[in-house]
Amino acid sequence: MARRMRDLGDAAGWEEVDEEVREAWDAPYGEAEEWAVGTLDREVPGPHGPVPVRVYTPQGPSFSARPLLVWCHGGSFMHGDLEMPEADQVARGVAGRADAVVVSVDYRLCDEPPEMGGNPARSVGGSRGGVHAPIPGDDVCAVVHWARESADELGADPLRIALGGASAGGNLAAATTLRLTEEGIPLAASLLMYPVAHASLPEPTAEEEAALSVTPPVLRFPPETMQIMRTAYVGGDPEEAGATVFPAFASAERLAALPRTFIESDEFDDLRVSSRAYADQLAQADVDVEHVVRRGVSHGHLNRVGLREAGESMDRMAQIMREL
Repeated sequence: MARRMRDLGDAAGWEEVDEEVREAWDAPYGEAEEWAVGTLDREVPGPHGPVPVRVYTPQGPSFSARPLLVWCHGGSFMHGDLEMPEADQVARGVAGRADAVVVSVDYRLCDEPPEMGGNPARSVGGSRGGVHAPIPGDDVCAVVHWARESADELGADPLRIALGGASAGGNLAAATTLRLTEEGIPLAASLLMYPVAHASLPEPTAEEEAALSVTPPVLRFPPETMQIMRTAYVGGDPEEAGATVFPAFASAERLAALPRTFIESDEFDDLRVSSRAYADQLAQADVDVEHVVRRGVSHGHLNRVGLREAGESMDRMAQIMREL
């Protein structure tokens, strides 16, 4: 990935990147992983209509109920689906590695704001348009409730359910974990991959600033872009959204009840400052939290098929699932 990043040069937008360089950037790093995992698409009842999910179940025999991960893909709250590698490949990879059931959530999406093209969101569960927080989180909550109630059918242990996600999905997983905890719904763990937990990104440390200074501009998340995306998601002022939308707003007393939390950030990613700062908040609240930086990669590395570092990230998530 480091070589491909260097080839991007100083381009500020993808329209400035040579076509061959763009194709090389998007090319797989190797073959997609293959696991003996079966899939089943279904719909879960939710407060805004049905929520599509895909259930991944290891095909080998199990002599006890399996742990279960509810997984949320990323996509800036506006994009993404169950087919993207960050959804499908991660779900397969964790299910296969951990001998766990994984339920991947196709939550409702927000329309693009005019500044980012103004395209309407893909229809999810028959819904289209007018989606803002907390609707995507409502979808995730509904799936967690369904997974707990359907644990026997799924071959899963209702006491070993984790909630995780990447990027925007990491935000949803973190915020929904807080929300469910405060509703008295226990989760066994929270797996947050390069999430955004803040309405405004904290200041970077010297080490973070050094990494960001050599990150190609086309891969950066400048403050104005982050503000546009957060406002589109919230449908108003992000600073007034509250902790069940941006969990970093929560007090130490609220955070203290959260389950074991794993947070992974990418080295060359503006969002890594949010991961680090949120991990610090959890540690100060005496939550069992682990924060690691995946070196050598930019934001969204789980979308890179065949990338060694993506495999390492799935290894760690699977290890945690086995330990539940």
